[in-house]
Amino acid sequence: MSNGLMSGGDNVSKTLYVGNLPWQTNESELTSAFEAHGQVISSRIVTEKETGRSRGFGFVEVEDADAGKIIKSMNGFNLNGRDLIVNEARPKSSSSEQPSA
Repeated sequence: MSNGLMSGGDNVSKTLYVGNLPWQTNESELTSAFEAHGQVISSRIVTEKETGRSRGFGFVEVEDADAGKIIKSMNGFNLNGRDLIVNEARPKSSSSEQPSA
């Protein structure tokens, strides 16, 4: 099936930022929580280089068509006692990307 690597251009993915993760959460648990709401391509928890301990946030790559529904369902979702913060990931930048209103 789809693994996000199709060349037709129909299967575009979005990366979601997931914050306020419980320290003990692993990538499998993160994937399972999100799969209930849409197609998950991959997930990754950011860890400290020295200790390997979770930094309390990660990223979940999802099908573009499911991204809005997943954000709405998972933002504020309680995972192991912590309310997740979920939004579309933004690229790293050294300057402000906020447009003036």
